[in-house]
Parts: sequence; structure tokens; C-alpha cells
Amino acid sequence: MTQYPALRLRRTRASAWSRRLHAETVLTPADLIWPLFVTEGDGEEPIASLPGVSRWGLGGIVERAREAAALGIPCVALFPNTPASLRSDDGREALNPDNLMCRAIKAIKDAVPDLGVLTDVALDPYTSHGHDGLVDAAGYVLNDATAAVLTEQALVQAAAGADIVAPSDMMDGRIGLIREALEAGSHANVQIMAYAAKYASGFYGPFRDAVGSRGLLKGDKKTYQMDPANAEEALREVALDLAEGADSVMVKPGLPYLDIIVRVKSEFQVPVFAYQVSGEYAMIEAAAAVGAGDRDTLVLETLLAFKRAGCSGVLTYHAPLAARLLGA
Repeated sequence: MTQYPALRLRRTRASAWSRRLHAETVLTPADLIWPLFVTEGDGEEPIASLPGVSRWGLGGIVERAREAAALGIPCVALFPNTPASLRSDDGREALNPDNLMCRAIKAIKDAVPDLGVLTDVALDPYTSHGHDGLVDAAGYVLNDATAAVLTEQALVQAAAGADIVAPSDMMDGRIGLIREALEAGSHANVQIMAYAAKYASGFYGPFRDAVGSRGLLKGDKKTYQMDPANAEEALREVALDLAEGADSVMVKPGLPYLDIIVRVKSEFQVPVFAYQVSGEYAMIEAAAAVGAGDRDTLVLETLLAFKRAGCSGVLTYHAPLAARLLGA
């Protein structure tokens, strides 16, 4: 007669209450950050390549902020669709204290003061060439000149009320410059979430539609965003940003880089966030639309994967759906 071991691992899976009791990873609405796109005017502008996601005027953005707070989502992330007439080679509109981003920050903080506001620090929503920084005559993105402008941009956003500034540009040295400027400018409590390992990915297409940079970009971003082949380099990038004063770090995109999330968390034991980017969102929506998978199941399973890999939280366009499912 076969001798079975005393332990049967299926015992704890036999009922729903027991599965909940033994769950090693827990996902809640408090783990979510909701990215929102801001546009001029008062209306809603659906984004064709991101079904279910829209750009919102200031009134709509405030309503989305109220919705986030009601759902238990602790923070929203803002991305502006700057009018074409205000885009320039030097992205000067990024430094305007009355620009679209700053007005959105102020509107949200006035309406929902306890909701966290994360802001994107980069020039691609403001440049006429679609790059994240200043470019030379050959089209190469200039590191130090860009970092100086990004520092001013972060200060403008902090003055408007941003709680977290998130440099997404991947310029070397910008975290230290921004941290120093925030401290000197009486913004010591403004956090920096560094896009520390942002890869030159094919998953960003719908986002570029959302912020109006699709068709503007000249060339690609491979000279400053990371090579998808590299993992050790990601650890060096994270180490630099932490040494310069980042409070948390981000890996972007999310699911294709779960291995990077695990390694960063294991190596540094700091708050790590993932951005489930526009292409990832669009794939889930496309699968659900043709019946290849159940949307709710796919959303929660992928978000749980980020938490299991070591994330403190996730930026996701599915945040309101996930929060409703988790609160049900």
C-alpha cells in the first residue's frame, strides 16, 4: 500500500474561506495608482487605442479624482495633452506655472485635498519633436541641459501642489538635481518616484496617442530609455537614483519585466512600483473583447502578479475596475 505524506497541500484550497485565509499575497485598492489624461476644455475625449480610457477637461478630472477617493484609490497620476500651439522645440510650456498640468493639480487638491497627486516630469508632452528632452542639431537628446529644465519643471509642479514628482525621462543625474532643488525650495516633503528602469518598449503606443505625441516623435528613444536585453543595468540605474534621493523606484513596462521587479526588490528592499502601461491595458481589453479571456479575471490576476513580484503598488488604467472588484 502506498504511503502518502501527512501533508496534503490541496486541503487548504478546498474552500473559498480557506483560500482567503492562506493567501500569501493580498491586493487592495490601496495598492493602485490611477493614471489620468488631462486636456483643455470641459469635455471628454475617448482614446481609440485605449478603449474605456478618455482625456478629461478640468471638470472631468476633478470628478475622476472624487471617484478615486470614493473607491479607496490613494493616488492619481496626471499626464497632459498639451495643445499643439503650445509645443515647442524647447518644451518651454512645461515651466509655465499656469499650464494644463498645474491647473489640474490645483483643481484636484482644492476638491479632494487628501488624495495623492503624482505628476510626470518629462518634456515629451511639451516638445514639438516628441522627445523627453532637449535635442541638438543631430537629434540627440542632451542629458545635462535637459536635466536642468526637468528640475525647474519639478519645482513648478511642486509649487502647484504635487505630492509626488515622477521623472520619466531617464536622464542621468536628474534625481539628485531635483531632490536638491526641492529641499532648497521648501518642498522637502514632496516625494520623488524615479522611473529608474524604464525600457525602450513597444508597449507605449496608445499612451503616445493619449498625450498627442504620436506622429511627432522623430527617431526613437533608445539612446536614453533602457535596452530590453539588459537586467544588470537596471540594478545600476536603481542604485544611482536611490543614492541621489529617490523615495521609490518604478519599473516600466510591467508584465514583460517581472524579473526586473523581483531583482530590484530583492537587491534594495525599497518601495518598488510597476507601470502597467497602455499596451498592456490594450491587450487585456482586446482579449476580453473577442472572448479570449474574462476581463475581471485577467485584470486581477495581472495586478496580483505585480504584488507577488514585490511591488508596493501599480499604476494601472484598470484601477477603478480593480477597486470595484476588490471592494465587492
